[in-house]
Amino acid sequence: MSDSATPIPPAQIPPPPPPGRRPLRTKGIYLLPNLFTTGTLFGGFYAIVMAMGGRFDHACVGILVAMFADGLDGRIARMTNTSTDFGKEYDSLCDMVAFGIAPAIVIYAYSLSGLAEYRWLGGKLGWVIAFTYAACAALRLARFNVLANIAGGSKDFFGLPSPAAAALVTFFVWSAVDVWEVSGRDVLFVAAPLTLLTALSMVSSIRYNSFKKLNLGGRMRFLPFAAVVGLLALVAINPPQVLFVVFLIYAASGPLTVLWRRLRRPPVAPKA
Repeated sequence: MSDSATPIPPAQIPPPPPPGRRPLRTKGIYLLPNLFTTGTLFGGFYAIVMAMGGRFDHACVGILVAMFADGLDGRIARMTNTSTDFGKEYDSLCDMVAFGIAPAIVIYAYSLSGLAEYRWLGGKLGWVIAFTYAACAALRLARFNVLANIAGGSKDFFGLPSPAAAALVTFFVWSAVDVWEVSGRDVLFVAAPLTLLTALSMVSSIRYNSFKKLNLGGRMRFLPFAAVVGLLALVAINPPQVLFVVFLIYAASGPLTVLWRRLRRPPVAPKA
């Protein structure tokens, strides 16, 4: 009898895993989805480097690249059935850099640093607002991870998503630099409240549509299709300003929806 047919002694057979415990997985990570996640990290890092050099238009393009990569990594992981706990944690860390730290540095380097000239405000208000944005982004991502399993089937986000918040802040900078051609000092008292309100909207309980039910591979009526094509044409004509307006409308849609529902709510009849 050959060695391959030799029976294994009972003492050498590994015991089965205890009930309720998963067997150990093989080591390694999936390349394709994590490669796109790394693209998110690269876009954020590139934006920080460009902002430090004063090239704010390039910094905003880095955030845009990070948004595309972030939108693709999860979809690819689901399509290829390669979703892992490692990928989810790695995605959150990269999102924090690209949509938390990078936008805060971009808006601070471009405009908020000018608040240091106003000593009657304490001279530190600029970086305090930028830090508030970064902290709210971290809280937003942490809350999303906690609620992902609880409300995984929900079609709404609770609070403004961090990529949309980053887009609103950085595309404002992009519009100011490339379209309006103004300095950060000229829009200082617009940039400060915009950054602060965007930060607070991330940690609010306002619902935002997540567009999870959007089926890109399914059939679409002609009118919505024409609207999408028209929007893409406008983006091609003037990317900074059109993207800023689009994400400004999306950020305002949450509070406006809440206000609309409250106004439509029938008044409560007084008790007899």
